[in-house]
Amino acid sequence: MSDDNERKNIRAAMDRLLAGTPLRSDGALTVLALAAEADVKRHVLTHRHTDLKDEFYAKVRAQGRVPDSERKLRTELKKTKERLAELVEENKRQQAEIETFARVVNVLTVENHQLRGQSGHKRSPLVALRPAPEPGS
Repeated sequence: MSDDNERKNIRAAMDRLLAGTPLRSDGALTVLALAAEADVKRHVLTHRHTDLKDEFYAKVRAQGRVPDSERKLRTELKKTKERLAELVEENKRQQAEIETFARVVNVLTVENHQLRGQSGHKRSPLVALRPAPEPGS
C-alpha cells in the first residue's frame, strides 16, 4: 500500500472512530483501534505516521473525550497513590512501634544492671567441678 493510501485510510478510520461508527474495531479511542480501523499495523502509526497519531489524540481531546488508555492509566495512578498513602501510614506506625520497643529494651537493660548491682556482692567466678568418683573405684 502506498504512503498516500495509508494516510487516506488512517484519516477515514480516524473520522469513523471520532464519529462513533467503527467498521473494523471495537471503537475505542486508542492507537490500537485506529490501526485496526485503518487496517494497518500499529507500528505504522507509532513509527511512520506519528503526525496522524498525534492528530488523532488531539481531536479526541478536542471533543472533550479521554482516550481509554489514558482513563485506565488515571485509574491505575489513583489506586497507586492510595496504596502509597496506606503504606506511608503503615510505615509511620511501624516506626513508632520500633521506637517504643527500643525504649522498652533500654529500660529493661537499666533495670537489669540495677538489680545485679543490688545483690551486694560480686558473683564468684565459676569453678569447674570434678566428676564424682564412680562407685567401687
